[in-house]
Amino acid sequence: MSEIKSVCVYCGSSAQVAEGFKQAASALGEIFAQAGIRVVFGGGRVGLMGLVSDATMEHGGTVIGIIPEHIAEKEIAHSGLTELHVVETMHERKQMMVDRADAFIILPGGLGTMDEFFEIFTWWQLGLHDKPIIIVNLDGYWDSLLALVDNIITQGFARPADREYLTVINRIDEVLDALERAPQEKIDVKTKWI
Repeated sequence: MSEIKSVCVYCGSSAQVAEGFKQAASALGEIFAQAGIRVVFGGGRVGLMGLVSDATMEHGGTVIGIIPEHIAEKEIAHSGLTELHVVETMHERKQMMVDRADAFIILPGGLGTMDEFFEIFTWWQLGLHDKPIIIVNLDGYWDSLLALVDNIITQGFARPADREYLTVINRIDEVLDALERAPQEKIDVKTKWI
């Protein structure tokens, strides 16, 4: 896994979620710290976002947070990180997160996490990046999302190969293996429908 030095973690900012999701977020941070993999995330100290970053830092890891100024107070910007970047717009935040990551991990989350997933998946489809995308489907949380993606393919709006690019795991302890085996083939934008 020498090429994976940094992962972007997309996840929820809510703390009103099942305890298992919270435990998994903390476990993920510990795994990345112990593996020497830097965590890039949305910069908030609440919800699963805060748990991933706290656990990474507590176990000696490196964490880079990127948060827009207009939501720094709402998501309570995390001040105890290796780096915290306060930016002007959501677009700037998203681009910085992508630029600083070698792979993407999707934990349970809400609308923002879905937005980030679809954007990064679309960017892959368009050939803007060839970085692994790992969905952590804890307790079947993302079953409906995966069914939606499958329906998009069935209806002809995406290719079966698009679904094959996603790596889906069910447990946090599978994440390092998933990063090792995740497909990294880049598709030429001009041939994406062939």
